[in-house]
Amino acid sequence: MSESKQVACDGGLPRFMIGCENDESKELDVIDMRDISRSYGEDEDEDQSMEPQIVVGICSMMKKSNSKPMTEILERLCKFEYITVVIFSEEVILNEPVEKWPLCDCLISFHSKGFPLDKAVSYAKLRNPLLINDLNMQYFIQDRRQVYRILQEEGIDLPRYAVLNRDPDRPEECNLVESEDHVEVNGEIFHKPFVEKPVCAEDHNVYIYYPTSAGGGSQRLFRKIGSRSSVYSPESTVRKTGSYIYEEFMPTDGTDVKVYTVGPDYAHAEARKSPALDGKVERDSEGKEIRYPVMLTAMEKLVARKVCLAFKQTVCGFDLLRANGHSFVCDVNGFSFVKNSMKYYDDCAKVLGNMVMRELAPQFHIPWSIPMEAEDIPIVPTTSGTMMELRCVIAVIRHGDRTPKQKMKMEVRNALFFDLFEKYGGYKTGKLKLKKPKQLQEVLDIARQLLAELVQHNDCEIEEKKSKLEQLKTVLEMYGHFSGINRKVQLTYLANRQPKASSGEEDSQKEGPSLLLVLKWGGELTPAGRVQAEELGRAFRCMYPGGQGDYAGFPGCGLLRLHSTYRHDLKIYASDEGRVQMTAAAFAKGLLALEGELTPILVQMVKSANMNGLLDSDSDSLTDCQQRVKARLHEIMQKNRDFSEEDYHKLAPTGSPSLVNSMEVIVNPVSICDQVYTLIQSLTSQICKRLEDPKSANLQLYHSETLELMLQRWSKLERDFRMKNGRYDISKIPDIYDCVKYDTQHNSSLGLEDMLELFRLSRALANIIIPQEYGLTKAEKLDIASAYCLPLMKKIQLDLQRTHEDEAVNKLHPLYSRGVMSPGRHVRTRLYFTSESHVHSLLNIFRYGGLLDELKDEQWKQAMDYLSAVTELNYMTQIVIMLYEDNNKDPSSEERFHVELHFSPGVKGCKDEDNAPMGFGFRPASSENHEKQTNPGSLEDLSQDEPDRAVVSEPISIQRKSPLIRNRKAGSMEVLSESNTSSRGAAFRIFPSTSRQSPEIKPSGLGFEGCSMVPSIYPLETLHNSLSLKQVDEFLTGVCKNGSETQFKRLKSLSAMFESHAEPSIDVESPETPVSTPVQSSQPPDRPLWYSSGPDSTVSSAGPSSPSVTEPSSNSGFNSE
Repeated sequence: MSESKQVACDGGLPRFMIGCENDESKELDVIDMRDISRSYGEDEDEDQSMEPQIVVGICSMMKKSNSKPMTEILERLCKFEYITVVIFSEEVILNEPVEKWPLCDCLISFHSKGFPLDKAVSYAKLRNPLLINDLNMQYFIQDRRQVYRILQEEGIDLPRYAVLNRDPDRPEECNLVESEDHVEVNGEIFHKPFVEKPVCAEDHNVYIYYPTSAGGGSQRLFRKIGSRSSVYSPESTVRKTGSYIYEEFMPTDGTDVKVYTVGPDYAHAEARKSPALDGKVERDSEGKEIRYPVMLTAMEKLVARKVCLAFKQTVCGFDLLRANGHSFVCDVNGFSFVKNSMKYYDDCAKVLGNMVMRELAPQFHIPWSIPMEAEDIPIVPTTSGTMMELRCVIAVIRHGDRTPKQKMKMEVRNALFFDLFEKYGGYKTGKLKLKKPKQLQEVLDIARQLLAELVQHNDCEIEEKKSKLEQLKTVLEMYGHFSGINRKVQLTYLANRQPKASSGEEDSQKEGPSLLLVLKWGGELTPAGRVQAEELGRAFRCMYPGGQGDYAGFPGCGLLRLHSTYRHDLKIYASDEGRVQMTAAAFAKGLLALEGELTPILVQMVKSANMNGLLDSDSDSLTDCQQRVKARLHEIMQKNRDFSEEDYHKLAPTGSPSLVNSMEVIVNPVSICDQVYTLIQSLTSQICKRLEDPKSANLQLYHSETLELMLQRWSKLERDFRMKNGRYDISKIPDIYDCVKYDTQHNSSLGLEDMLELFRLSRALANIIIPQEYGLTKAEKLDIASAYCLPLMKKIQLDLQRTHEDEAVNKLHPLYSRGVMSPGRHVRTRLYFTSESHVHSLLNIFRYGGLLDELKDEQWKQAMDYLSAVTELNYMTQIVIMLYEDNNKDPSSEERFHVELHFSPGVKGCKDEDNAPMGFGFRPASSENHEKQTNPGSLEDLSQDEPDRAVVSEPISIQRKSPLIRNRKAGSMEVLSESNTSSRGAAFRIFPSTSRQSPEIKPSGLGFEGCSMVPSIYPLETLHNSLSLKQVDEFLTGVCKNGSETQFKRLKSLSAMFESHAEPSIDVESPETPVSTPVQSSQPPDRPLWYSSGPDSTVSSAGPSSPSVTEPSSNSGFNSE
């Protein structure tokens, strides 16, 4: 053995060596490994210090060789009795010929920036050491094209991709066609969102391009700089120089998994926040990026083995994307170590040492057998005592504040429209929704062409009305481009029938098929709506108890702790409406303390495609029951006389105080409509005068609206509300209320006269029309509700059932999880963002579906009284279901799982909120949980819930300082200061709202200071807190079964109508019966001490009012449109 192989010893201790030349060695450090625990099982005998040694050479750039992970692992490697480590100095590697490099028996060498890989390859040929990582394969790892080729050849799943080579010698590989929402690369189409990666693996400037429907632009990823790893850019066009891989974007819910192999049989995996989410790197108190070890599935372990063997890299890192139930490899990094994991350092050194000894010990005549050790089995703490563990949170939430929705209907017969209908598959269902920029451009082109023909030939056979075509053209040309989801066109096939094109127009008797074209615009989420959603998301964290370490002591931080440690199974769903999707993204931003733009959060966190009607409803296609209900509503509200007892019975058969109070305000519906119409005329004339005033010429209203656009809104309502026959179109009332609520809140600075009176009268009308469009009797309410939200009810039932099943979610690895006391625990959160129709329908199912019997359950009766007094379901209305598990109860026991139902009517209205109905607080004490005491010990205990302790003697005022006032930063996380939100003498009220403008809530409930007010949000109220999972499951089963039967009959009649082009037959109205028999509560709670036994009629109609317009009501009127 040459001199360089002789280990410098001091009493037999192995040392690190820096190899300089062939027969020189410079001492780096003397590390006494003998005093460290002897976990490798070798007997040390100092007299055997001159035993033959296997030299492991480390050949890499100094930054890598001296890194903490490398040092930790080499220290452990030196604990092997027969192994000596020699580190090649950077000076030698760069400046000396390979013949002068130190000798070694085993070589660990890997490429990084500046490393001469060619020289390392030459050295390996010259000395032929055992290679831990193959050197020639490292050339391939530097080229993403080669990486993807090898992965594909090995049958490893990777995202669908195409390579764009900008090589002058191979022009056939450089065929790029770019459109607004997709690119075509060599014939392969990639719809946005897609990923653009430079072919050079050393170039970390990866771009993700977002669709216009989500706001467009791109997220630009780069190698971490400080606390940032990416930045959002408004640029939407792809790069025009350089070669790239284009690939499908994988929706991973904002999480990346990094896998580290040490040989084919060992893989360590860590999850981290995706750099594409908001670009902020989460760091701990020591400034290190926060990552959490997770469990790999059996299939993922097989992938790790394949990657390790295919690239011939024993130590190898690669990236996994978990999306749609599959795992995809998107990058292979080559040699890389885990940072800051002592267990990994132990394992890595053990695996490498055993590998070296197994391969080389026979050559050196060293006796060696791999020691067998028992695998450590961790004991994972669980909750104890009678505490219950939060297992699942399900919330259905209405979108935030929006601009007024507007709509125009026209019947079209021109062949160009039929061609478009056929082109996009309209004949399959008889309906077509056009939202994409390309589709809207085609509609605009048709409108322009038909208008041009009308100008040239006044007598031409274009049956479309000129005024309607002009309005279609004007709306589609607004903003100068198609961006975001702020306009859409719906086409519905009409067979041999002609409804009126819009209110007030004469019927046309044309025969033959036609298309009903509905143009919708407006309805965009406002800045106020974004703030509402984000603040509600921030407040929503408070429902998750716990918190530890950096997260301790602040309300709501248990959720951040849970989510950041990958024990939070979160999915966010939204309907396809832009305002709903943006609400969901803003809520997620607040919930998870994210930063930056909403577009990247929307694309990665919010699911909205292919949900089979889960949250969307075609509100222009009404069921038979809805048609009958609307006809009866129309008939009652057209009577020019005071409401009679019979009218009260017909209009409010359920006797809800909110309806009765509104009827008492109205007295005579036609008289009130006359007043509303006069007030609208007064309003439009005032706006006209303002327009004539030069001072108002450039006046900017809220959200960039102009006085001209405001006048258009009100003039259209003035035209449509009063029909040519002098009667009123009741279906326009929600639209009128929508507009006046918007202007009262956002444009009050104009000082228009009589605005508040118009608001008061239209609200009284809307408080009847909006809720009653979803059914007058209980049976009708249930019929209509099942048509809207049957798929959602089924999904909620599945969510509750699956909570206690073992699913393929990110799971913490218990062996590696430092500082997480219960790595096996998971909380499932499912958030569903939708529109008013689904919220009304879902609440009606809980109210009238027979969940509990009011006569036998006092708490449920109080909840029903409270809901009856709520006048509207405003923006950000929430219906929340929480599932708890008592681990001390038998798994088959009905007491094992415990369900709670909570509700909030959303944001507070503009005026007259003093008499808003009060609930009984969030999670008030009941007879069931009053006796329970919480354990003040472990902050990590997710079942700890301080507010459960007390019964209160009087209601708490909602108008008070918010408990969530952001005032300082701790580490990389926003911290919330806590005011006195709960005490032993008070019920807990969650979600008093906060605002970016000012944390103080005005006593009047008007909202917040600032140019436009952001109204506060009503706290969650508990409807019931002692339901069993069995009760809820049986209730949902009954509802879904009856709903499915009703829907089957409905679909059958619709199908027959479409096939025969005939009208559907109208079923005989079903008798009023609940959907399922009431389930009796096993243990009704005591009446809370603060319950007021006053009569229902004392509740004022001035409850939580809303600018909302129901989706169905505004989309289809009573006039057979």
